[in-house]
Amino acid sequence: MTASYAALRAQLDTLTTEAFRPELAGIDRLSTLEIARTMNAEDAGVAAAVATQLPHIAAAIDAIALRMARGGRLVYAGAGTAGRMGVLDASECPPTFNTDPAQVVGLIAGGPSAMVEAVEGAEDSTELAAADLAALELTADDTVIGISASGRTPYAIGAVAFARTRGALTVGLSCNAGSALAAAAEHGIEVVVGPELLTGSTRLKAGTAQKLVLNLVSTITMIRLGKTYGNLMVDLRASNEKLRARSRRILALATGAPDEEIEAALDATGGEVKQAVLVLLAGVDGPTAAGLLTASDGHLREALARTAAATE
Repeated sequence: MTASYAALRAQLDTLTTEAFRPELAGIDRLSTLEIARTMNAEDAGVAAAVATQLPHIAAAIDAIALRMARGGRLVYAGAGTAGRMGVLDASECPPTFNTDPAQVVGLIAGGPSAMVEAVEGAEDSTELAAADLAALELTADDTVIGISASGRTPYAIGAVAFARTRGALTVGLSCNAGSALAAAAEHGIEVVVGPELLTGSTRLKAGTAQKLVLNLVSTITMIRLGKTYGNLMVDLRASNEKLRARSRRILALATGAPDEEIEAALDATGGEVKQAVLVLLAGVDGPTAAGLLTASDGHLREALARTAAATE
């Protein structure tokens, strides 16, 4: 046994996410239904673990939204499952919130090919993380969220460390208490979900916890940036038939207008849902709606308030 291997094994022995559960040693002898019930019971505690971190998550979101309102970007950085969770969340922002693909970015150790296959040694490289982030030309308005179930992955820690040298906001998301990743970041979020059903398989509860936290981060940040109107996705990008139908339904829910008026408003605004809401509720034309939203930094409620104030 080499010294480096012994040190790594000693580290893993201290991690909650790597702990062995002797009570589950015979799980392969259970029926399929019994295993399913056991897994489901395990997953039931994940949301409660996330709940313990809500104050930390909310503080991070407020800081992220402040920077993104100034034009900053949100960058996720992780390896393996953690990296895939970041890439997944980033890829869903353009169709859901009409963000520019460069506004929310997911970096995975080893590059895009690591989404579907392991890239040997990529997660162990702090230099690779620094190079990936250097290519983005980080600014002080950007945010980097390092994601790692163990909280010790060099790629995630390296990403946070490099981001701090550029003055960017940093967040460390892990599933172990007292993690090196949380310590390296300005905002530490440690969702301790406990040992996995399969020893060390952090694609299970840890992966679920990461998805829940990233849902909170991206969704609430976009709400703060005015990407929604109430709980309606008025900034969605209608890139297929399903989304085009959803656009019309959103307009109906937001305004109560009949179908023919909705179609006319969409025609007047080039299919932009948020502008169409203004056309229908404020009685303005398409260009005026666009101007009002620009003056309101994209916040529909503020734009509606401006039109109301102008008519008083």
